[in-house]
Amino acid sequence: MLIRIAQLTASIVAATTIAATPPRKSTPPPSPLPCGDYLSFQVLLDRQGVSPGQIDGKPGANFTHAVAALQAARRLATTGEPDCDTWHALGGDSAGPTTVPYTITESDVKGPFEKLIPRRLSEQASLSSLGYRSPLEALSERFHASPALLTQLNPRVALAAGHQMIVPAVEPFDPAAKPQPDRMAGDLTIVVTRDDSALRAVRADGTVVFFAPVTTGSEHDPLPPGDWKVTAINWHPVFHYNPNLFWDAKATDTRATIKPGPNNPVGVVWISLDLEHYGLHGTPEPGNIGHTESHGCVRMTNWDAARVAALVKPRTPVQFR
Repeated sequence: MLIRIAQLTASIVAATTIAATPPRKSTPPPSPLPCGDYLSFQVLLDRQGVSPGQIDGKPGANFTHAVAALQAARRLATTGEPDCDTWHALGGDSAGPTTVPYTITESDVKGPFEKLIPRRLSEQASLSSLGYRSPLEALSERFHASPALLTQLNPRVALAAGHQMIVPAVEPFDPAAKPQPDRMAGDLTIVVTRDDSALRAVRADGTVVFFAPVTTGSEHDPLPPGDWKVTAINWHPVFHYNPNLFWDAKATDTRATIKPGPNNPVGVVWISLDLEHYGLHGTPEPGNIGHTESHGCVRMTNWDAARVAALVKPRTPVQFR
């Protein structure tokens, strides 16, 4: 489902610079694709409701799973490879630009920012909010991108009012805007599958309305297979840290209340289930989705979690498989 691109213009403030990343020894760039490129594939997938997670212009497990999901939906050979048939199915030759200029607004860079967020949850309780750390982090989330990608697209661009940068051409994510129910979606079932670390919003006829990569549980807190239901949707939740529920908590940790914000441990939204201590939620670390473990819950990027929040309602079925 094509998400229309909002008009990407405005004006901007303050004074940070996206410095060019110094050269370092790293893996060689991926070979060119026969049709399109990795960044364009990721943008087109995102715009059609098949999220690759954080857009970084690179191959990887999340990208492969998203490509396979699109191929299955379009009845193509499900290889997970970004081939020409998949590019054409995405409308790649006629989709228009996959990056666009964006004039940064004053609100993008004025903050307030939380430059130093402690890693220990018990220490995060001392902060007045769990906002973004920097303008670069805020802009990266707005355009579903990794900070490294924005840096690559905009070497030495000053983040100041009125300056222009190049960004992925996706629907911008606004962490302040509570998702409104998607009346067109109808009744859906959320299906979370551990094998491909994915969430699907599925209609009764099997149509996949939305796909996103997720992080699901761990060796210590495995995802419990079963059928559950949504009980509530909490936007900008407070996080109540209980060290007794965390296998890796420090012996000295005590219960703590952590303020809302996109860098809250559960991100911008918590979707409660009728399964105690489990939910669907966002994350302060979008680059880790699909790659690291969680404490049992289903974790997504903040922009994907907001999309799911618009699709579900109390009593929406949720299946863990």
